[in-house]
Amino acid sequence: MTQSTFDHYAVVGNPISHSKSPLIHAEFAKQTGEQLIYSAELVEPGQLKNFVESFAEKNGKGLNITVPFKMDAFKLATELSGRAQRAGAVNTLTLTGHKISGDTTDGVGLLNDLTKNHLQQIKNKTILLVGAGGAVRGVLEPLLLESPASLVIANRTVSKAQQLAQDFSSFGNISACGFNDLNDKQFDIIINGTSASLSGDLPPLPDNLFLENACAYDMMYAKNPTVFMQWAKQQGAKTVLDGLGMLVEQAAESFYIWRGKRPETQSVILMLRQ
Repeated sequence: MTQSTFDHYAVVGNPISHSKSPLIHAEFAKQTGEQLIYSAELVEPGQLKNFVESFAEKNGKGLNITVPFKMDAFKLATELSGRAQRAGAVNTLTLTGHKISGDTTDGVGLLNDLTKNHLQQIKNKTILLVGAGGAVRGVLEPLLLESPASLVIANRTVSKAQQLAQDFSSFGNISACGFNDLNDKQFDIIINGTSASLSGDLPPLPDNLFLENACAYDMMYAKNPTVFMQWAKQQGAKTVLDGLGMLVEQAAESFYIWRGKRPETQSVILMLRQ
């Protein structure tokens, strides 16, 4: 088989050179014996539709979508999974003929990392989600389906958090507030869903937010612990985690959607850590 006859997959974004996805999917392919090509593609804003069309013509079978194209991908999909529809965003496209199927695997990725890799229990726990952007929207449904005691979204613009709480109210006990309203409140699990860590900033969180044995999770990851992770440690969080496992787990879910095989993730997370 020549390389050109292999099914082609890619991650698209802008910027994209930092992406670990090609490495992750190469490992998955090796593990499962699947023959495919996976690349990282830089796409200019407003050009996603053109890119997808020409990619599909060249044996392109699927795409992972990252910043800033998740909403564009959502609009581009000719059919959406239920979870993508509710999340209002897409990070996985499957291309078959003229059909573009959109799905989101971020929520499953976070949940698998928390519960399977780190053995954190969600059921009956109090959860604080920081931020109200697309990253948070994508993880609300899977978290609420695990029956936490309560889930609070805190955001600078309270109305955005309130809108999310309203959109997902049928899934469980969810509410919204501003950062000032968090004084005197405490949580079992605090998840940072803002991109503040990327610029070295910390959301304006008050002290004493962590209950005993609490877990702090930053959806972002970097070579060194993020500002949020450092803060959580100082604040006495028992378990402090970054989003690298989530990245690998959401990739594994995409791989499963495309190839029907579930790769093993532990060794890949370990490889990336080193």
